[in-house]
Amino acid sequence: MNNNLATKLGKALLKRNYYLVSAESCTGGWIAEAVTAIAGSSAWFERGFVTYSNASKQELLNVKAETLMKYGAVSEETALEMVIGALKNSHAQVGVAITGIAGPTGGSPEKPVGTVWIAYAFPEKVYAKCYYFQGSRHEIREQTVKSALETLLDLTGF
Repeated sequence: MNNNLATKLGKALLKRNYYLVSAESCTGGWIAEAVTAIAGSSAWFERGFVTYSNASKQELLNVKAETLMKYGAVSEETALEMVIGALKNSHAQVGVAITGIAGPTGGSPEKPVGTVWIAYAFPEKVYAKCYYFQGSRHEIREQTVKSALETLLDLTGF
């Protein structure tokens, strides 16, 4: 499934002469793996950041310490700063950033396991969406990658 989505996404990005950048926390580089599994993806995938710790989010993506303190790593604000930072620290025009709680621990009543924020950036639009996935750690991460690829594909107008 991800190969098919990534292939279609690559065609859509190539058609618009766009490069993609990813910034991933709870998925640990799974978006980058999915797109680089496609032969020729170097024509449309620019780079990926795996920023699992708060320090790496700050150092590599320019996420503000204040944002992390006030809203937490799993928040709309952090996801937006991650995707904007990924674009600023790359040569891409399209970005995706993921931060969430894949479990099985780490959840809270306010942010249960399965809470994932995905931010999307295009030349004309930047926004973030909250998802609530169910299942094992692997299933939550897999659903996250699938949702991110599907939304990127929808937003590129393929």
